[in-house]
Amino acid sequence: MTSQIVVAGGINMDLFIEAERFPRPGETFEGEHFSTGGGGKGANQAVAVARIAGRKSAVELVGRVGDDLFGAELLRNLRSYGVGVAGVQVAQGESSGVALIFSDATKQNRVLPVYGANATCGEAQVADATRLVKGARALLVQQEIPLDVTLRCMEAARTRGATVFLDPGPARDLPDGFLRAADIVHPNQVEAEALSGVEVTTVESAARAAAAIRVQGVPVVIVKLGPDGCFVDSEEFTGHVPTFEVEVVATVAAGDAFAGGLAVGLSEGLSLRDAVVMANAAGALCVSKPGAQDSMPSRDEVDAMVRTGRLLRG
Repeated sequence: MTSQIVVAGGINMDLFIEAERFPRPGETFEGEHFSTGGGGKGANQAVAVARIAGRKSAVELVGRVGDDLFGAELLRNLRSYGVGVAGVQVAQGESSGVALIFSDATKQNRVLPVYGANATCGEAQVADATRLVKGARALLVQQEIPLDVTLRCMEAARTRGATVFLDPGPARDLPDGFLRAADIVHPNQVEAEALSGVEVTTVESAARAAAAIRVQGVPVVIVKLGPDGCFVDSEEFTGHVPTFEVEVVATVAAGDAFAGGLAVGLSEGLSLRDAVVMANAAGALCVSKPGAQDSMPSRDEVDAMVRTGRLLRG
């Protein structure tokens, strides 16, 4: 059965540390809690799609893990969520990607990744993505594996009629034609500033940034604003879409939940605005729980939030 959505990107083991505050240089400051869990933007988005789509064979992931204990655990974890891993290869002699995620009392996080096997993605991953995207409706990509590999995957998807969703994180210098190879680009505030040169602090500045990114050849730009929702610039719909009110537990992977909700919504035929509302619901639900992949909401949760959740007014 052909998967509706393909994801190509990073696969990491997340190491979470919670503390009241971050230590100062030269200081040892005791943390409060430590845990591990599957992560990486590509893997997170694949899990989000699987959970929100709520059916088997909804998503296939393309990437690499190392031939270590983390790699074996990451593959087991992805399978447990229903993510297809036919496109996930084991890189012999390489360590799996890891990310240290520090969360303070304000629930904000700082992420320090070491990409390991992710950085070795190459021709094999382009071939896998090209094969898997045939007949798929969407390809989701980010910027955690080599950008030349990502670009070739994007081009293959466009050639085969799939919609390309680009999460431009982490922010990097992009090769020529990179943005133009995407149909939808959905940066956060920091990434939007990197792409546009516009500092994003308000809905109004998000609108300016989105317009500046769109003129670079992107049909749809969605600038994510955290608790202020997002701003959409496209031919179909342009405007601010507020999000839902929840108690924030951790902001890790909220953007990945958003990506999954957006891709599922559009792949199921929703209008752009309605798909963005679904994406906002997924992101809000994600931040209401701890962890990354463990915090991805189910379809029932997303539908209930869309139907009954209270909107924050921006």
